[in-house]
Amino acid sequence: MIYRNFGKTGIKMSSLGFGAMRLPMVEKDGAKIVNYELATPLMQRAFELGVNYIDTAPFYCDSDSEAAVGKALKGWRDKIYLSTKYPTENASGDDMRSWLEKSLTRLDTNYIDFYHMWGINIGTMPRIDVKGGVLDSARKANEEGLIRHISFSFHDKAENMFKIIDTGIFESVLCQYNLLDRTLEDAIQYAKEKGLGTVIMGPVGGGRLGAPSDVIKSLLSRDVKSSAEMAMRFVISNPNIDVALSGMQDLHQLEENAKIAAIEGALTNAEIEQINAMMAENKKLAQLYCTGCNYCLPCPKKINIPHIFSLMNYHKVYELTDFSKAEYQKLYIPLENRKASWEIGWGVDAGQCAECGICEEKCPQKLKITEQLRDTHETIGGKL
Repeated sequence: MIYRNFGKTGIKMSSLGFGAMRLPMVEKDGAKIVNYELATPLMQRAFELGVNYIDTAPFYCDSDSEAAVGKALKGWRDKIYLSTKYPTENASGDDMRSWLEKSLTRLDTNYIDFYHMWGINIGTMPRIDVKGGVLDSARKANEEGLIRHISFSFHDKAENMFKIIDTGIFESVLCQYNLLDRTLEDAIQYAKEKGLGTVIMGPVGGGRLGAPSDVIKSLLSRDVKSSAEMAMRFVISNPNIDVALSGMQDLHQLEENAKIAAIEGALTNAEIEQINAMMAENKKLAQLYCTGCNYCLPCPKKINIPHIFSLMNYHKVYELTDFSKAEYQKLYIPLENRKASWEIGWGVDAGQCAECGICEEKCPQKLKITEQLRDTHETIGGKL
């Protein structure tokens, strides 16, 4: 296992982290809970292989992840760095303290190494950074030793990550980055330069880069076993990234990722340049369908046109057809039944298009959007 300096914390962190968001589950008394018989040895095997960073959150695995992680940490707590999160919808310092104490209880520990302000954006900061507010409460918990480092996870625009880093409040950041989504690449470099530890979620793109794809595998001239290996190598090779967080569900995934994380210089500079060139060419192909500028929005029928076209691009350009079809199925879920704001933001399926033409009038590329929506719906939209 390769270990890297984690920002200015003085910690040597494993380049592979364990994301406890997708632990194996089992149904019990009509509810889904973590399958402890599988999850506990899985996490402890990760620790044996040298993984020393584990990330969880109150709502993961139907709210059972923290308890499962706490069980797995028995006998390992002083060797593993533990991360969990506070949902910042409520700006009350008392609320943060209550959430923290509940997490400590579920995790069965008396301290958390990295406590994240969960999914904050630039609009969140004025609400949580006030006298007696969330960050004041976090600082107090830090002084008491309940939190060792204050961190944040991020899903906002890249330019806003720079601004949050510049507040000087946080010691590490957790954000999305992978072969297909490099939006935050410069912001990650900036975080590293400013002394923050950098942790990446979604190194295999939430599963889409785990799907078989000859296009992804062919990015390297040497043999690569799978698209997932290619994606993980790409992330770990970035010198500005300290930890690639993977939601591993079985021992095979764990063992494969551990092997990749043990390769010093997972990719050479020449290989990275080769990948960059091929991905740039693929991006040009994708942009023939849509550049993702969002000028076509909002749609009166609540169709998220760029999102739907991005799914089509995964199919057409990267041959990630199974993933594209599976993601498209989520568009059939009624908006009122979706739990999170980003799920609502996916919009409805393209079959709802009324062909009003408003989007085409606004499109700077002058794309035949209604025709392409119809094509996408017919190609990847068949209900399973």
